[in-house]
Amino acid sequence: MSALVWRRNKPPYEGRWALSGGFIQLEEDLPAAAGRVLAERAGLPGVPVHLEQLQTYGYPDRDPRQRVVSVAYLGLAPDLPASTEAHMSWQPVASLTDMAFDHRRIMLDGVERARAKLEYTSLGAAFCPPEFTVAELRRVYEIVWGRPLDPRNFHRKVTKTEGFLMPTGHTTTRDGGRPAMLHRRGPAVLLHPPMLRV
Repeated sequence: MSALVWRRNKPPYEGRWALSGGFIQLEEDLPAAAGRVLAERAGLPGVPVHLEQLQTYGYPDRDPRQRVVSVAYLGLAPDLPASTEAHMSWQPVASLTDMAFDHRRIMLDGVERARAKLEYTSLGAAFCPPEFTVAELRRVYEIVWGRPLDPRNFHRKVTKTEGFLMPTGHTTTRDGGRPAMLHRRGPAVLLHPPMLRV
């Protein structure tokens, strides 16, 4: 998993990584502002991204310069291209240990939200291309949860969960080996039973 960050070039926290952000415009609501800022900073106009409000951060000492309230959003998408903004880059979340302000806390809250949502929603498929194999979906879960999963158990769970995956009737050999069935995200939003990460 990666986060879109930039290195601060002035105090406070000069030289540290910071999450991307922006200001809301007078005519915008929060979701529109989040989508605009993501498109501008990441250079992703028109790229389908699952975007949801994460949390509001507003405790008094977040910024040593002034009182700041931030509404953080979590964006999830597969294989995003490099940012078109020269100062922005995608960095692995595990490498972002010393960040500006409270941005590490915000990032870790986002990681935990993504991990939790993969347990009970079909959101894992948002990380995949429109047509994907069960092995590609399993790799998403392994990356987000940070641990290997048993291929047979995972295959059984995702293919038996009603409405999670829809077979396309096509196969691919892009994973190597014998042909694998391609699937699309099904109509289910909530998974029953959930995919527990125990």
